Amino acid sequence: MPDIRFIEHNNLDDLNQITSKTAGVFLETIQGDAGVRIPNLCFLQELRKRCSEVGALLVFDEIQCGIGRTGANFAFEHFGVVPDVLTLGKALGGGLPIGALVSCQANLKEFTYNPMLGHITTFGGNPVICASAAATLEVLTTEIELDEVERLGQLLERLIGENKEIKTVRRKGMMFAFDMESFERVEKVVKKCLEKGLISFWFLSHPNSFRLSPPLIISEDEIREAGRIILEAIEETEQVN
Repeated sequence: MPDIRFIEHNNLDDLNQITSKTAGVFLETIQGDAGVRIPNLCFLQELRKRCSEVGALLVFDEIQCGIGRTGANFAFEHFGVVPDVLTLGKALGGGLPIGALVSCQANLKEFTYNPMLGHITTFGGNPVICASAAATLEVLTTEIELDEVERLGQLLERLIGENKEIKTVRRKGMMFAFDMESFERVEKVVKKCLEKGLISFWFLSHPNSFRLSPPLIISEDEIREAGRIILEAIEETEQVN
């Protein structure tokens, strides 16, 4: 698209590219398919400050990292900043397809006239899907302990991360990336896990890592079982080499 610029993740100097001519800055609060890339606290706070100074809208994409995935209702809560616009989807629908744009009334009113009916969609506001999203939010706020999401995330990170073949672990809540030596190793481990009844996959944009996104309602016993299966898969595929 024309008039688009890219800034480097966690590069404070690049924030100077954001000027009074910038309409908005779009950022995944925690980058998903790039391999669970977590921004530095300073970077995100300075980004918020810069956007406010020049009048640019700050838009956070939390389609992957929102709705409790990181151990908070929304990932931006970990950083003490609030976006002007938030996009949500995936988990919000509770298994049904949905997308949502969240902002203040003044911003949303713009869609009514600039352009006229600028935010109409074919399936927007489907009552069945909206009922599913409302029920999902009810479960998130009444039945899921976000502190427990973080505790069990730490446990699984510890169980798997100590293996010598795991080069790096990036995690927030129940959002994991485990780096290995090569895509070939990752592919073998993922396929072996599937044989053993555990679903994982590699990142399409970072195939040297395998990803895990356990259900937020997972138990400690299930976390430990998952850790055991993954370690077995690593060991068994290593023996084949």
